[in-house]
Amino acid sequence: MTAVTCEIFLEMLEREAPAVEFEAPLLEARTAGASAAELADLDSAKCAALRVRALLERRARREAELAALFDTAGDLAGLRDVDAVLQAIVHRARRLLHADVAYLTLPDPQRGDTFMRVTDGSGSQAFRSTRLAMGDGLGGLVAQTGMPYSTADYFADRRFRHTAEIDSAVREEGLVAILGVPMKLGDQVIGVLFASHRDFRPYAPEEIALLVSLAAHATIAVDSARLLTETRTALAELSAASAAMHAHYNTVERAAQAHDRMTDLVVRGGGVADVATVAADILGGALLVLDADGRRLTEIGLSDADAHEQLGDEQAIGEIAATAAQLGRAVVAKQLWAAPGGAGSRPLCTLVLHHPDELSPADQRILERAALVTALLLLFQRSIAEAEGRVRGELLDDLLDGRVIDDKALHSRATLLGIDLTRPHILVVAEHGGHHRAAAWTTHYVMSRHGLAATRGRHTVVLLPGSDASTVAHCVAKELRAALGLSATVAGSGPVDLPNRVPAAYREARQCIQLMNALGKHGSSASAADLGFIGLLINNGDNVLAFLNTTLGPIIDYDLRRGTPLINTLETYFATSCSLSNSAKLLHIHVNTVTQRLDRITALLGEGWQHPDRALEIQLALRLHRLRESAAFPS
Repeated sequence: MTAVTCEIFLEMLEREAPAVEFEAPLLEARTAGASAAELADLDSAKCAALRVRALLERRARREAELAALFDTAGDLAGLRDVDAVLQAIVHRARRLLHADVAYLTLPDPQRGDTFMRVTDGSGSQAFRSTRLAMGDGLGGLVAQTGMPYSTADYFADRRFRHTAEIDSAVREEGLVAILGVPMKLGDQVIGVLFASHRDFRPYAPEEIALLVSLAAHATIAVDSARLLTETRTALAELSAASAAMHAHYNTVERAAQAHDRMTDLVVRGGGVADVATVAADILGGALLVLDADGRRLTEIGLSDADAHEQLGDEQAIGEIAATAAQLGRAVVAKQLWAAPGGAGSRPLCTLVLHHPDELSPADQRILERAALVTALLLLFQRSIAEAEGRVRGELLDDLLDGRVIDDKALHSRATLLGIDLTRPHILVVAEHGGHHRAAAWTTHYVMSRHGLAATRGRHTVVLLPGSDASTVAHCVAKELRAALGLSATVAGSGPVDLPNRVPAAYREARQCIQLMNALGKHGSSASAADLGFIGLLINNGDNVLAFLNTTLGPIIDYDLRRGTPLINTLETYFATSCSLSNSAKLLHIHVNTVTQRLDRITALLGEGWQHPDRALEIQLALRLHRLRESAAFPS
């Protein structure tokens, strides 16, 4: 072989000439009449050159394959979008195997089949949307067995289970030769990678190995995407749990702060207004505290116009308070929240909060806790008031019954109750129809005024500092009416010297009430001095009887013996300004009968009974007799 011949073949190898050109030097030598030895050398050189060319092609193909695998590994290392990585793998499979179409299928756990995840080179919509059941078609067989399968002529190959749907899609795409390899994660097949051609061709082992390598990379991409998704989900769940824990911590901290502040208030002797102030400060908004009867105990933050308007709507307040009491928990109506304090249909109190925003469940619990603390505070105050009321009542009972004979003991008991015995006091008796809160209110009333109170039958008896019986009686009546809506008949007596004058003052006040009832002055207040000449006679019952006997005794005795109505006739006669005709009309008798009765009165009382001075005494006696008949005076 000459140097020229070697140079020719090297030049062909350098410019990567097609294999057919390597026949040209041999043909030219044969045409030129070269000898058989020369032709044999040329043929040997050609074969050597073709072997070198084939080796170079394999190395180039292998280099391209390795480069593709390297690029795929790089894609996996910087995995951000799994769809983009899978698309790149399928595209490289198509390019390296010179395939017409490459595609990748993944299983659908919900439907139990596989679907096309990525395709490259496909022009048929039906093919791209094809779904393969396990065992159907070449891909179904690969997914079921976990082994690579290839066919040079798909439709003529009976190893696969052909279905009309799959065959139709493959035919529409124009595919003939198909290679499918499994994507395996351990022993589990998680997908199938395909390379296919539109003409008949077998697949070389190195092509199958290459597709298997690409499938391995695709497996890593899918599994990495799964792990990434699970990691992101776990991080999201962890973040949500952390946020929930933080919110719960804030809720617990806020509730603990509210509890500590309200507890500290109660321990330090705070009142209902103090608890309401703390609740309004923590929750925001304006707050209203109602007692068991729906009356307002305190109001916080009503300077806001909207809050003032809504918390001033008595009907709305009453309705939401009733609903909260019925349900036994916090309720909302528009921007008003109400929480009952105490169990049952009649709670001890109700807190009504005006809040423009929705209250969280934690804030609702804080409002309910504030209502409970307020109820406990009211209950505690009521217990103290009842205990002190009993002590005050016992002391007043002893004074009313005259059982206090030891001045030192009296002063000691009074000092403990905050009562100054050196000051003048007024004894007040109130007669009312009764109220379930009258005793509690009276105890609170006298405690705030350093007095005593007791209940005796239908009467509430009060001993208060003061020097004007009429004024003190009027104040008690006014406060009873304002606080409890009671219209009471109230009488005052005094001032009294403690303890000696208390029993007498008590009798005087009771007689004053009897007189007011007899005079039709129910629901009013007065002292003996307010009743005029009648009041002057309250404590002089003997003088009253003597005056009656002297002035009207003969007529009273005559009526009792004979059953006549002379007293009634005399009252009517004076009431009509001494008119015979008007008296007859009122008595429903004849004028002559009236004249006859007056003649009898003259016979009993003597002449001159109609003289102005004598008539005034007779009219006074008639009024006292009427009061005596109504039991206002003792017999």
